[in-house]
Amino acid sequence: MKTKKERKAEFKNLLITGGCGFIGSNFIRYLINNRDFSGRIINIDKLTYAGNPENLTDIAVNFASRYIFKKVDICHAAKLKDIFSRYDVDAVCHFAAESHVDRSIKAPGNFIQTNIVGTFNLLETAKARKDKFKLFHHISTDEVYGSLDARGLFREDTPYRPNSPYSASKAASDYLVRAYHKTFGLPVTISNCSNNYGPYQFPEKLIPLSILNALEGKKLPVYGDGKNIRDWLYVEDHCEAIWTIMKSGTIGETYNIGGNAEMTNISTVRMICDILDDIKPAKDGKSRRRLITFVQDRPGHDRRYAIDFSKLKKELDWSPHESFQSGLRKTILWYLSQKKWVKNIKTGSYRKWIKEQYGSQQCSRNQ
Repeated sequence: MKTKKERKAEFKNLLITGGCGFIGSNFIRYLINNRDFSGRIINIDKLTYAGNPENLTDIAVNFASRYIFKKVDICHAAKLKDIFSRYDVDAVCHFAAESHVDRSIKAPGNFIQTNIVGTFNLLETAKARKDKFKLFHHISTDEVYGSLDARGLFREDTPYRPNSPYSASKAASDYLVRAYHKTFGLPVTISNCSNNYGPYQFPEKLIPLSILNALEGKKLPVYGDGKNIRDWLYVEDHCEAIWTIMKSGTIGETYNIGGNAEMTNISTVRMICDILDDIKPAKDGKSRRRLITFVQDRPGHDRRYAIDFSKLKKELDWSPHESFQSGLRKTILWYLSQKKWVKNIKTGSYRKWIKEQYGSQQCSRNQ
């Protein structure tokens, strides 16, 4: 039962940044089919290696009057101003970010530009339309809190202790969003989520990489001893939580979103092997667990993440629907059914199509 009065916000022209990426494209799919939203979606994405318009091809065709896509870099302030004005934007859901920890270790400068400067540009543009603007919702991560030991959970009031260039850049962007609310009165909400998984995730992350490698009989790399713990959140549950916060959350507040599904990395990979062995046995009949290979741990690898989402549950009556077992099986079945999408990703042919349609400019990744 909700303990606070529901806000019931309505948005006519919602700008979604990074909407061609993993979580962003799932959110657009969730929202465009949601009876609670009848407005228009303007999706801007810089189309990096993980930004794929093919994720939303059917949406573009079937909802042409309500869905607009523009190739725009959030670091380009003038283009943002034009988009906000041209489409009379009254709300933002901000996904666009460099988000892969390994890449942040190799090239941290990209993370500073996109995650901090890009967020600043969006906030400045929204602030300039303050009288017409209803909400800036900022998507963040539990990684800003650092690492947990064997006990405890991340709460909204847990001190920030980021340990990678990625998490440090996200922490900075969180602080900027909060500051624009406190200093300028910009209506904002923030959500910090645990590790997402599900359809359309680029195969550099643990779950999709393990699924596709296992199907091809390739090694399944696991960092260190494999006992790092992550709290897994099925992406459709995350999308529902985001919309719940945007629609009814308290302005100026932060909400943690978790999946109530703590798993060690090695257990996660073993589960993937076992589900695949059940659904699609290997040709030689052997267990895919034999493919698991431990590799050198990455620098600053956080040991454990776990989210306390009791605030979101208590105030807005949200809880995840999927268990890790049910969500993981759904995810595996999706990758098995999407052979064309997987082939286009693995061969890079989707990049050729993007180049033909939108030009060859390279850019930062979208979540």
